[in-house]
Amino acid sequence: MSGSTTINGSPVYGTKGVADPTNVPATRLSAISWNDNAGDLWLMGGSERDSAGAPSFLNDLWKYNTSTSQWTWVSGSNTTDSIGVYGSMGTADPANVPGARAAAISWSDSAGNLWLMGGYGRDTNGVMGRMNDLWKYNKATSKWTWISGSNTFGSFGVYGVMGTADPANAPGARAAAISWSDSTGNLWLMGGYGRDSVGGLGYLNDLWKFNMATSQWTWMSGSNIVNSSGVYGTMGVADPTNLPGARAAAISWSDSTGNLWLMGGGGYDGVGVVGYLSDLWKYNTSNGQWTWVSGSSNNGNSGVYGVIGTANSVNVPGARSAAINWSDGAGNFWLMGGSGVDSVGNTGSLNDLWKYNTSNGQWTWVSGSSTNGISGVYGVMGTANSANVPGARSAAISWSDRAGNFWLMGGSGVDSVGGIGNLNDLWKYVPR
Repeated sequence: MSGSTTINGSPVYGTKGVADPTNVPATRLSAISWNDNAGDLWLMGGSERDSAGAPSFLNDLWKYNTSTSQWTWVSGSNTTDSIGVYGSMGTADPANVPGARAAAISWSDSAGNLWLMGGYGRDTNGVMGRMNDLWKYNKATSKWTWISGSNTFGSFGVYGVMGTADPANAPGARAAAISWSDSTGNLWLMGGYGRDSVGGLGYLNDLWKFNMATSQWTWMSGSNIVNSSGVYGTMGVADPTNLPGARAAAISWSDSTGNLWLMGGGGYDGVGVVGYLSDLWKYNTSNGQWTWVSGSSNNGNSGVYGVIGTANSVNVPGARSAAINWSDGAGNFWLMGGSGVDSVGNTGSLNDLWKYNTSNGQWTWVSGSSTNGISGVYGVMGTANSANVPGARSAAISWSDRAGNFWLMGGSGVDSVGGIGNLNDLWKYVPR
């Protein structure tokens, strides 16, 4: 739908606030994304690398109109490594803007506001590090508000008492966590790589809830110390002692009954070994219990693909990190790509598309390759074709639109001619 068929495509910012058919965001990985009530797709930040491989970070905010197929540069800078401008906590200001960052987390609320937290980037002093700052962007006023957390990097977590909200509570600084929103408007986050309650740096498995009405955090589950192993229990059986291991760059979604789901990432398995994970978990917000649903309790498992388009009880995606995901109107969960293990046990970037049926607990391999490192087949821009397929990639971003279509963009991966690097290609998929 947009962007370049090769790596390291050049951005076109145009004029801030003005849509233009020639506008296109820069190549990037580990950006963040939102959907809004009007059906527009939003993205912000991420990282890119220069010709020598040195990383730089972005804080540009973009909107894509799915009706006109045009990008608008909305906020932030068109240069890299911008410092955060925080202003006063709780007060919106046109000068406020989050600093450049990658691997943050995001939410959208019922009022259409965009929220982001943390990631690895530049603080108010321009210093690079992991952050725990929480921000809200009001689309009607085009203003950012610093809501919670610190304006400097590296903050320890303040956990308080599990299950009890407190104005002093705050998750520690982290990157590559996962997020959910529930039916009552609470924001949830879990894990990532960052700081625990005593300043330890490592993988986290703490689960937090933020109440927007009170602006208070509650520590709900998991450990306040880094690098905890998973406690799997019996597959399919909820238990108050069950707990996913500490991890980063997992994927997440919520279902129509209010359950929170997560899968994979890189982190600790059931025996305390670090690696790519393939485990699928469900968290019941009513009783606070985790259920291990699918996948292995050990890391590094190869994918079992079966026959493309055919569900099977033995099918399972391979262990992976930094994949992308969607959910459809029927309640099915979809995932694609990431960096992980293919069908023959080799590790690399993937482009396989999978569907998980939450009713029967079966996986279906839908599209893409069962092996890693596959180049993209782009076809003609704006034209669907059964031969088209995005190349293998990790740390891309995803959206679902109001018509039920899936969208993905960018990441680090393989272009149309086998080049490996950062991408800015935008794709649309119509699920069946």
